[in-house]
Amino acid sequence: MVVRILLVEDNEDNRVMLEKRLTRRGFVVQVASDGLVAVELTRTTRPDVVLMDMSLPSIDGWEATRRLKSAPETAAVPIIALTAHAMLGDRERALEAGCDDYDTKPIDFARLVEKIEALMTRRRG
Repeated sequence: MVVRILLVEDNEDNRVMLEKRLTRRGFVVQVASDGLVAVELTRTTRPDVVLMDMSLPSIDGWEATRRLKSAPETAAVPIIALTAHAMLGDRERALEAGCDDYDTKPIDFARLVEKIEALMTRRRG
């Protein structure tokens, strides 16, 4: 099964690097560089997983996640928060916003893939 990922990242270097690594791993990747575009693309393309940077222009990842999780048509799309915010309470804040999982930057690619695969297994099962 092909897994479609929406990668939401405003830093071009991070976005290009992660998009290439995910594509090489066999994922189909679409990208967005701000929160409003991420919300719209999730509504129109229904990715299997959203990788959501939390520090974004227009609306941040926290607000984009809240909007996606409050809309019936996108509420079931799993979202993994990607953030450099690794302070105490940030994981809880991401989960409270509606994220299904949380990972810190710099990205540990193997760990991120494990999280994506775990979400896909739960969704199928």
